[in-house]
Amino acid sequence: MPDAPPSLAEGGIVSKSTSRTVADALTLLAELVKARGMTVFTIIDHSGEANRRGLELRDTKLVIFGSPVGGTPVMEASPLAALDLPLKVLVWDDGGQTTISYIDPEVLAERHHLNAELASRLAGIGPLTDALIA
Repeated sequence: MPDAPPSLAEGGIVSKSTSRTVADALTLLAELVKARGMTVFTIIDHSGEANRRGLELRDTKLVIFGSPVGGTPVMEASPLAALDLPLKVLVWDDGGQTTISYIDPEVLAERHHLNAELASRLAGIGPLTDALIA
């Protein structure tokens, strides 16, 4: 059997490095999401919450975003897709390097048995995150 693509070999996680700080990448990501007509539903500050409890965690933020126009047909076709939607991007400090990580949309499409049209509704996460590393 041939080797799995890197994203599948890593559990379907795509990671990209950026020269931006976590804070700057987070700000730009929110701006890019809004500019594309989507909504940032929430940002979970994992490291901030850990810090408030006296724990240490590298700078780690999870951005949850999407669009009902894009996600609703996916969840209509595959109700369990609601476990993976809205989309999520992890922005985190990986030893001094800011990393952007997310689940490969092809993995999500395969997991939920989406046809090409529905899968295309998830594919925009790649170009969106590419803009963070440009």
